[in-house]
Amino acid sequence: MKIIYRMAALTALMPSVARADTLDKSDTAWIIAATALVLFMTLPGLSLFYGGLVRAKNVLSVLMQCFAIACAVSLVWLIAGYSLAFADGGAANAWIGGLQHAFFAGIDRDTVSGTLPQSLHGLFQMTFAIITPALIVGAFAERMRFGAMLAFSVLWVLGVYVPVCHWVWGGGWLAELGLYDFAGGTVVHITAGVAALVAAMVLGRRKDWPGQAMKPHNMTMTVMGAGMLWVGWFGFNGGSALAADGNAAMAMLVTHISAAAGSLVWITLEYVKFGKPSALGIATGMVAGLGTITPASGFVGPGGALIIGLAAGVVCFYMVLVVKQKWRIDDSLDVFPVHGIGGMLGTVLAGVFASTGLGVFSGYGFAKPEYGMLEQVGVQLLGVVVTILYTAAITWLLLKLVGLFTPLRVSAEEESQGLDIALHEERGYDL
Repeated sequence: MKIIYRMAALTALMPSVARADTLDKSDTAWIIAATALVLFMTLPGLSLFYGGLVRAKNVLSVLMQCFAIACAVSLVWLIAGYSLAFADGGAANAWIGGLQHAFFAGIDRDTVSGTLPQSLHGLFQMTFAIITPALIVGAFAERMRFGAMLAFSVLWVLGVYVPVCHWVWGGGWLAELGLYDFAGGTVVHITAGVAALVAAMVLGRRKDWPGQAMKPHNMTMTVMGAGMLWVGWFGFNGGSALAADGNAAMAMLVTHISAAAGSLVWITLEYVKFGKPSALGIATGMVAGLGTITPASGFVGPGGALIIGLAAGVVCFYMVLVVKQKWRIDDSLDVFPVHGIGGMLGTVLAGVFASTGLGVFSGYGFAKPEYGMLEQVGVQLLGVVVTILYTAAITWLLLKLVGLFTPLRVSAEEESQGLDIALHEERGYDL
């Protein structure tokens, strides 16, 4: 485990890279903590971040969606998700794993994967599978039926998340090519962002959008959730080293630098364009910086992270305006321009700033000895394009499939009333 950089250069399978199966207690202790931090990102971090951004009449619906996704995806991951993502798929291994670990079969207290208990590796990866469909919630917030959302999320994890996870982290074809994705640029952020854009287009705009202002109802809640996301992201990226070592520490450092840079760039652009910086802007810029550094976090140094964070703030800021004002797509909470575009940008820039020849902006080398920057960036671009196309196609099909059995949207009357009362017979606030 202590030679993870060398292993990464040979295989580029950071979260799932094979190592000598000898338990290391320090690695185990760190990944136990990191697992808790990643779950903390969804419950309560993302829940509060999204909950504050919607109108008061829909706050509980968002909290319910995140909570229910965490429960449902946990069972899907136990039954088949983990095995299909990380087990050996035999002749089909380039595309999907096998079912030998369905229901975590063959995994007990003493089973070791690398330097970790395999049960812990499965649990750590489960928290990634949980947060990815939860991110998509922001695109269709305030208008999707609860049952349709849950059915879509379960099918989407199996149809999109699990295959892409296997391609990148489970020994699939993108891993063989040497794609650099340390903690989820393709697996998490591009899949979630593209699925969010497709979902927003399929479901259509919210009633009265964009004519009626739909401002966040509780920015205090949103900023609290953003802070929890920032803290949790240390487990997300640092934990993806799967070791308590310098690689984990550097991943945490570059994560922090990118988040800080993204936040400051965002509020600077707000000040220039609108005259005032906002709490929403600084929180959104932070998320952009975090999402963009994620795929590169194990391969770049602090100098590269600074440039990546600055680029994230600029590109994601203007993409929010493009999606809302130019494309007129009601991606309610800006999932695609922040997570999707950030994931794409970070995945490509990982191939640039992994170079060891950029002075203070250097990283830790390319995936294969014969690769230069051009070859690595080419692999990164291929991974981005394939992930976009596959995610868009399967997401559209799954939404149409679910729509055959249950309406995707609430009625106009239910939307006006608010999803909290219409779907859950509860209020977020009864003062």
